[in-house]
Amino acid sequence: MSWLYNLYKTYEMNTEQIGKTVKKRNDKEYTLLPISHTTQNAHIEVTIDEDGDILQATVLEKENTIIPCTEESASRAGSKIAPYPLHDKLSYVAGDFVKYGGKIKNQDDVPFDAYIQNLKEWAESPYAIDKVKSIYKYLSKGRLIEDLVKYKVLVLDENQQLIEKWNKKYEESLGEKPLIFSSGTTDQVSAFVRFNVYSRTSTVDVWKDREMYQSFIDFYNERLGDEDVDFITGELAPSTERHANKIRHAADKAKLISANDTSGFTFRGRFKTSKEAAGISYEVSQKAHNALKWLIHRQGKTIDNRVFLVWGNDDKNVPDPGEDALDILYHANRKIEEDPDTDKPFAEEVKRAIDGYRNDLNYDSEVNILVLDSATTGRMAVLYYRNMNKEIYLNGLKDWHLQCSWEHRYRKNEEKFVKFYGAPATRDIAFAAYGPRASEKIVKGLMERMLPCIIDGRIIPKDIVKSAFQRASNPVAMERWEWEKTLSIACALIRKSLIEKKEEWDVALDKTITDRSYLFGRLLAVADVLERGALGKEETRATNAIRYMNSFSQKPSRTWMTLQASLQPYQAKLGTKANYLSRIIDEISDQFAVEDFNNKPLTEKYLLGFYSQRRELYKKKEINIESEETNK
Repeated sequence: MSWLYNLYKTYEMNTEQIGKTVKKRNDKEYTLLPISHTTQNAHIEVTIDEDGDILQATVLEKENTIIPCTEESASRAGSKIAPYPLHDKLSYVAGDFVKYGGKIKNQDDVPFDAYIQNLKEWAESPYAIDKVKSIYKYLSKGRLIEDLVKYKVLVLDENQQLIEKWNKKYEESLGEKPLIFSSGTTDQVSAFVRFNVYSRTSTVDVWKDREMYQSFIDFYNERLGDEDVDFITGELAPSTERHANKIRHAADKAKLISANDTSGFTFRGRFKTSKEAAGISYEVSQKAHNALKWLIHRQGKTIDNRVFLVWGNDDKNVPDPGEDALDILYHANRKIEEDPDTDKPFAEEVKRAIDGYRNDLNYDSEVNILVLDSATTGRMAVLYYRNMNKEIYLNGLKDWHLQCSWEHRYRKNEEKFVKFYGAPATRDIAFAAYGPRASEKIVKGLMERMLPCIIDGRIIPKDIVKSAFQRASNPVAMERWEWEKTLSIACALIRKSLIEKKEEWDVALDKTITDRSYLFGRLLAVADVLERGALGKEETRATNAIRYMNSFSQKPSRTWMTLQASLQPYQAKLGTKANYLSRIIDEISDQFAVEDFNNKPLTEKYLLGFYSQRRELYKKKEINIESEETNK
């Protein structure tokens, strides 16, 4: 359970973040929760004064609120009565709930009675602060709904009962639809109420007040279970069998630790009780789970409910193994060269960016990689976990971004495509191998399989490389932009797989290579560039070289005869401008051994030859155009 211990340490190292609400770009908020606290969407806010009298009541639009909670209330479900200690639903906090039409299954077991008794114990404890006492003083009067009706937050029908559902028939007598029915709650009786206290000495809201957090933590700590050995820290501490849910999002019911099925032989045969199988203290469980929730919202990636999370325990950012080279540079705040002539400057920048994460390394600098998923709605599992030295992790990441690098042009920056050299992101690899319509299930499976390749330098699975190679060899099945993206990613994977075989390959064209697949790829590139030059910019149809690419990879010599015959009209159209390209075709053909010019299917190397030769020709064309403009 080292993952739990490292999450616990992460919480301890970030205590200054407790209670701080951070808003992400999509306007979603996340918080590092105090222990014995959770979050709920509040629909109504009631403000009272220090003397326990109501001052104001307003309707909210599902505002996320930090609330204290007990083990029982955190896991309550159905008709079970388990009140939250302070903020809760109307049925718990309103003493006049039944008076105004609220329905209770058992008259002898009223939710408000249990709630107000718990609040009384807290308010009368030595740990209570003035805000708790003021809220208790007000709620003990038992007239919350009466006051909410007075402030026009809740509405009653002609029988002075709470309206469950808003109908048009109420518009004549009550006017416009009240805000409470648009706040996100299903009906008035299900509204969640939070309380605030107007104080002369404190301007902090109750749900943001650290003093309030600590007041309940100290109060509840005395009511925890018996002490037992904590398997995580090895210390004696109050233990718990109820562990947190809501790990991935607010509606997530899946738990990582659960042993409540005594009839399903979860631990029978080996242990008498669940504590013998895994004894975890309440404090460690709370801190580890709260840190996990915080990290997931802060920097985790969730695909089809599978969570991919990377974090460092030294309170410093670490690069994500699933990012491409451009993201590595962006998050490292390094300048990106607009259009580098070679891959060297960009590769050096990526190396420096990764090396930048080595600053202030100490013996305890570690990186954690965690993958979570759930097979059912109630159970979650750790599918992959690695805890490794940060230095080793960064070295593995640097090797990946150097060895699996290629030239890519599919990323946009301010509506402009950016050329970059480096490794593609794992999500883009998934789409290159299985297409943009690949399900989230396939994508998350591939990302999990690629993690050991990136982190530990393992060989990329052959089926992934083969699938990307086959899709890149079939451009007619894709739009132009998609094929170009697939092609460059396939080349990156092929290069990495060849390096694993101790073969060195670069993006730049190497005219000394005599491998038949590489040479055939070069021929195909020249044919493509020649025909494209003859067609002109206004013609957007695919060239014969592109249309016959799949056939070419299977029967190269026979398909080349067809392509060469189709090139003659375009050579005639270009006239002397085609001489240079025709001469390159002759030079490449001369490099073939006679026995190699056959119909044996091509290997993945032909894509490298195709890309490098085409890149070289277009690069030379751009230089010639710039030279002509300079002369003019």
